[in-house]
Amino acid sequence: MNIPISDIVITGSAVISAAGIGTAAIQELVRTGGNALTPMPAEVLGRKGLAWGKTTTFKVSDFMPPLKARKMDRCSQFAVAAAGMALKEAGIDLKATAPERVGIALGSGFCGLANSAEFLSGYFTGGVEGLMPMLFPNTVPNAPASNASIEHGFTGPNVTVVQRFCSAESAFLLACRHIEEGRADVMLTGGADELIPILVRGFAALGQVRGTSAPFGEGCGMIVLESADHARRRGAVIRAAVDHLRTIGMLIPGHEQEGLELLCGPERNCSLVSLSGNAADMPGVMAAVGGIPTMDVGRAIGRSLAMGGTALATLIASLPAGARGLHMATSPEGPCFSIDILGGSPV
Repeated sequence: MNIPISDIVITGSAVISAAGIGTAAIQELVRTGGNALTPMPAEVLGRKGLAWGKTTTFKVSDFMPPLKARKMDRCSQFAVAAAGMALKEAGIDLKATAPERVGIALGSGFCGLANSAEFLSGYFTGGVEGLMPMLFPNTVPNAPASNASIEHGFTGPNVTVVQRFCSAESAFLLACRHIEEGRADVMLTGGADELIPILVRGFAALGQVRGTSAPFGEGCGMIVLESADHARRRGAVIRAAVDHLRTIGMLIPGHEQEGLELLCGPERNCSLVSLSGNAADMPGVMAAVGGIPTMDVGRAIGRSLAMGGTALATLIASLPAGARGLHMATSPEGPCFSIDILGGSPV
């Protein structure tokens, strides 16, 4: 699909990652070429020498009372905190905004996996009587998006997308659709994932610890999309505009160049390219954007299936007014996305 996007602007963004809290932390890390990875405990896989991107600086008590935090899985905590930061940056007062016109489309790889694992462990060890009802609400995949809606009080569209390394980009497309079709004026979108030992062991069983998924990371990248008319009516600071979105099912072996030309589009007059998923590991992608500065946040903070939210938020924060950026995301065996972003206000 080749989808022109018009009259949708970006008014807020937020990042929670191994680099720290906020987009400035990951921007500085990418600028200096460093990383925030830490040694993965040897007991996770029974060996040393591996790294991961844990968000050790995230303190949930900075964002909500402890009793409320106890009811949420870690992935939901990321989503609630990042949504609050993004809404604050966008200057959206939900008391002065119709809550049914604000929604969320969130990408996630495995959602609240730790909570689900604990819930199922109760069943495996104790049968039905071993199940803990308190854990069940967070075992459903849409718990992070729903908790964000409940905590911040918006009641518009609520969607969760799980689509491999392009989960956040797929959610981004869905959020744009909701605004274009008039179902919402404001859509939060992005990606959230948590990283736990059982997930790493699962990837290891699939032989991917040193493959396309390593090193692993966690966190959340959230973006506030808004119809341009709505943003202007409330006098919002417009930080960027969405210009174009392209997606294909996969890069077909032997026809990769044809697919990449469809993804990159006829013009490549951008000044910065953000890479997500396994795009940085694909020689064809790197050749297609050759000569243009690239930004691979996955190498700095670890990769997750929904890392596109963090990559997009970092790209948006890095683009000066008038500069054009390109976000490229590919997933092994598909799908693939490219999103054109124009820095600053379109008017």
